[in-house]
Parts: sequence; structure tokens; C-alpha cells
Amino acid sequence: MDDSNPDAIVTTRFEHERGHRRFTLRDAVVCLAVVFIGLLVCYGEAPLHAAQEMEPGRLRDVAVAAARPAAWVARNLPFADAAHKATAWLSPDRPQTARLVIAPVAHGGVPAVTADAFAPGDLAPRPARRPLRRLLVTGDSMSQPLDVELARRLTGDGVRVVRDAHLGTGISKSLLVDWTKLAPQQVADDDPDAVVMFIGANEGFPLEATGGRNLNCCGPDWAAAYANRARAMMAAYRRGGRGRVYWLTLPAPRDPARAKIAHAVNAAVQVAAEAYRAQVRVLDMNALFTPGGRYRAAMPVDGTDTIVREPDGIHLNETGAGLAAQHVIAALQADFTR
Repeated sequence: MDDSNPDAIVTTRFEHERGHRRFTLRDAVVCLAVVFIGLLVCYGEAPLHAAQEMEPGRLRDVAVAAARPAAWVARNLPFADAAHKATAWLSPDRPQTARLVIAPVAHGGVPAVTADAFAPGDLAPRPARRPLRRLLVTGDSMSQPLDVELARRLTGDGVRVVRDAHLGTGISKSLLVDWTKLAPQQVADDDPDAVVMFIGANEGFPLEATGGRNLNCCGPDWAAAYANRARAMMAAYRRGGRGRVYWLTLPAPRDPARAKIAHAVNAAVQVAAEAYRAQVRVLDMNALFTPGGRYRAAMPVDGTDTIVREPDGIHLNETGAGLAAQHVIAALQADFTR
């Protein structure tokens, strides 16, 4: 070896440390292939969901078509759920320490019906209204700009509006946020008199059934599992009967595949609320914005056809959020003074 040649020294030392093995282009290609396969089986649905969030057009259609095979592979393999659970601790959201227990009645028993299942005024005089001091507006991106509209309209009346949107999350996905953990944490942190919930832009993920098998959207079994999660959240938000919950259903989205998911989500929410009709109000945004489940970007507002949806065909724009806020405030006024 020529000690006067530094390059020779470095090369020889590298070969010695690596057992005289030189890494080739083929090795690099193999490593990249392993990484690609790992990402495919664990997170293959992510590109499809990202593509579906794009604005309508030819580029979106191409992106969705290209992403569907990877999503199909990920849905039919068990690695995605394991990866989500293994990396859940990386979530940037607030720590979630409590988890609500969702358990079926054992030994074929029948769940008891309680007085909370009867809506106010059904069998007794409606409870006296009380002051509204603190309102939590939460959910995924659907809750924006509704949260701003409610804050603008209520803050002047002495209501503190807490805005806590968690973008990109869903009840049927727990990669970023597990809502069955987040709901009791929000109640502990914010102590709200009432909660406005608007969520559903990111649903349709497989849900785990008893025994560990996955339930794919959007049949009755999936909807039942979704309803159990939603009911657990409602149980936290109602605060043992002291709080009130105003859960907005989803207006039909433009995309037919998303519309199928939205229909299942809305049905599940209605079923979930049945046990807590005394405290939970389900506000039908589908009837308001998309009667009969038929998508429309514009609707009559003060006698003039007005755009109420964002270009993505999912979210409400500022005008639409204003209309939704009117319905929320009307429901609040039935339970609270201002």
C-alpha cells in the first residue's frame, strides 16, 4: 500500500471495516426496492387519499388511477394497522392518556335503556335553559371555517369559543389522532358546556372488529363499529349529562366513492346518538346542503343561487359555513341562554 496516497488509505480502510465488500449499484437498487415494498404494504393507501384531496381535473384523475393499485395491496394485507399502531406515538397532537372503553354486552345480555335516550320534551317538560359560557368547536377540516363563524357570532355575547380542529384525522383512522382518546382529553382540558362536532372528510378506513379482523367500509358491520366509536366520543362530550353535543352530519360530497362513505358515516352517527338523545343533537347538513343526497355546489341563499362548497367538492366555503352556523346557533338557543 502506498502511504503517500490518501485515497488509497481511505479505500483500504473502508474495505476492511466492511469485510472487504464494496457496495455496488445493484445493492443500492435492492435497498431501494425493500424500502419501496415496505412503504407499499404499510402506507399504500396514503397516496390514494392524497390524490383524492386534489382539485378535480385530469391530473387528479391520473393520480387517483395510479394510486389505486397500491391502496388495494395495502388494504388486503395486515401490515398497515400494525404500522399505524407502531408509529402512533409520533403524532404531534397533545398527549392522549385516557381511552374510552368500547365493549359489547357480555353473555348475550341486552343493554339497558336509560332516561338519556329520550329527547328533551318527549316525556317531561323541557329543562330550563342555562347560560352558555364555553363552546368547543372541533372535528377535522370540516369544522373550518365553521369554527370561525361561530366565534364571530357568539364571542360578543360572552361565549368563549374554543377552536380545536385536527386536520387530516378521522374516527376510522388513528394514525394522527385516536378520537376515542382525544375526546375525554378535550373535555378535561377545555371543560365545555357544549361541543360542536363536524368530522368526516377522511373516513372509510378499515375498522377492527372483535377478534382482530378488519371490517372494510361501508357495510352494516363497519357502520356499527364506527357508531361505537362515535358513541364513545359522545359519552365523553356529554359529561355525564351536564354537557350538550351538536354533531353535524356530512353534506353529500361530489365524488361518488366519497358519497358512499358519507352515507355510512351519517347513518352511523344517527344510530350512535340514539342512546343520548337527551344531550346529543344530530344536525342534518345533508338535508340542508344536498337534499336527497344529491350534490350541489350552489343553492338559493336570500333568493339568489350562491356557491356554498369549496372547489374540492367536500368542504363548505365561508358562505356555506355561515349557513351551518345559523343552524348550530338555533340548536344552541333551544338549550342555552346567551
